[in-house]
Amino acid sequence: MLLVIDVGNTNITLGIFQDEELVANFRMTTKMPRTSDEYGIMICGLLNSRKVNVAEIESVIIASVVPGIMHSLKNSIIKYLNLTPFVIGAGTRTGIKISTANPKEIGADRVVDAVAAYDIYGGPLIVIDFGTATTYDLITEEGLFLAGVTSPGIRISADALWNETAKLPEVEIRKPASILAKETVSSMQAGLVYGYIGQTEYIVRKMIEESGIQGMKVIATGGLGKIIAEATDVIQIFDPYLTLKGLRLIYNKCKSK
Repeated sequence: MLLVIDVGNTNITLGIFQDEELVANFRMTTKMPRTSDEYGIMICGLLNSRKVNVAEIESVIIASVVPGIMHSLKNSIIKYLNLTPFVIGAGTRTGIKISTANPKEIGADRVVDAVAAYDIYGGPLIVIDFGTATTYDLITEEGLFLAGVTSPGIRISADALWNETAKLPEVEIRKPASILAKETVSSMQAGLVYGYIGQTEYIVRKMIEESGIQGMKVIATGGLGKIIAEATDVIQIFDPYLTLKGLRLIYNKCKSK
């Protein structure tokens, strides 16, 4: 079995693959500082909760955008799973060529998403990850990472709305029945969700327009992305496990080489 770990700014997502099948997935918060023992106990406990024997884990691969926790996390894998994890970084063979001004600035999660979307759905495509930040990445038919857009995630926008105003309450992020809101909660929900739908549609169409690439597929993943994907026709596929699938694909590419 393969354990894949995606370390994001808000959550750490873990997946267990038996060959090509994702048999279990888990999530824990990132922002709480933990020791290697705490990580190890939590990971083993999550595996046991799904009746996955720790001894059956043969390999571990990690993609991280949070360097500060990596020492503890890597040591937890070594100590509790008796395995040395493979960590995706500069120079990792992925099959995606990055043509941006500074390829090393592209986060590991974006590369992993690009690999998964390109390998599974084919190019040309735009990959949208609705995470802590929302990213829009354009991959050509030849597998070239051509350009990317980064914007504040919907939850960051929501936090700013109720933390920076004196009277607006914290609300559930969901799409209201109508944009014609008649009270505070639904008016905030309308602004957040419909505003984000508008952002998504404009950025996707502008990227297609300026690139001049026709026949573009749009694949989305991450967090609250399902709310947006269900409300717009610019997104063709919402794949909640895209990043986990990408980690497995990259592991297999590196293993074969």
